[in-house]
Amino acid sequence: MSWRKTPAPIGPAAGNELAHPDDLAPPVWHRMREMAWRLPRVLAGLGPLGPRGPEDGPPALVIPGFLATDRTTMDLRRALALAGWRVHPWLLGLNTGAKKDTLKLLEKRLNEIGKGKPVLVVGWSLGGMFARQLAHRCPKKVRAVVTLGSPFSGNLKTNTNVREFYERIAGHDVNEPPFPHVLDKPPVPTLALWSRRDGIVAPSAARGLDHERDKAVEIDSYHTGFAVHRPVLMQIVNEIRTFLAEAEGWPPTLQPLIVAAPFAKA
Repeated sequence: MSWRKTPAPIGPAAGNELAHPDDLAPPVWHRMREMAWRLPRVLAGLGPLGPRGPEDGPPALVIPGFLATDRTTMDLRRALALAGWRVHPWLLGLNTGAKKDTLKLLEKRLNEIGKGKPVLVVGWSLGGMFARQLAHRCPKKVRAVVTLGSPFSGNLKTNTNVREFYERIAGHDVNEPPFPHVLDKPPVPTLALWSRRDGIVAPSAARGLDHERDKAVEIDSYHTGFAVHRPVLMQIVNEIRTFLAEAEGWPPTLQPLIVAAPFAKA
């Protein structure tokens, strides 16, 4: 599908002075801050890309954000693994946006990972958008969806400061992905984690409306912090456990790994 530049509509991100601050995409220069803040954690992505955590732990899949890879989510997967999840990377390389076969390949990953069991799907930023669509595509294979700073709510043309960049790289209009895009809440338990300090996504876009997710929790983090900031990762792990206990009626059965120091390689 060829991409044609379309003008951003008039709205909050275009400077509407009556807009609530939470509806405004962060200033463009915040992108540079996010990149600089993430650089010190680059080396943390080194190591085997295979599954981590107890072999008999409940299965989980982590989907990276736009222009991120499994290396970027290494610390996030380590945190989940140490909590007792059997965590898997998406293994689809660099996330350059929605492709015609993205959901098909992700469903294949669910089959490989779950082996008949529903899988917890955690998606950072664009990865969370994929996670929601994956749950619509195959709800019986998804235990729950957790989005981390994902702009699933509001106007996709104005709710982030990377929309034009995304359209150029992905090759399609942000409102016209090359697969069916369902706006409703996925038919599985859905948790949205969001931040007012997000340098990429408008807070309200990642928080969503009541009918678009089951629960939303504010996290004090930059956008990149959802994947690399260790104190934030511990909070994410705890919020997931609490949410599943509320949604399923009892806490998930987990056997945390015993390690000598926090975030040793799982």
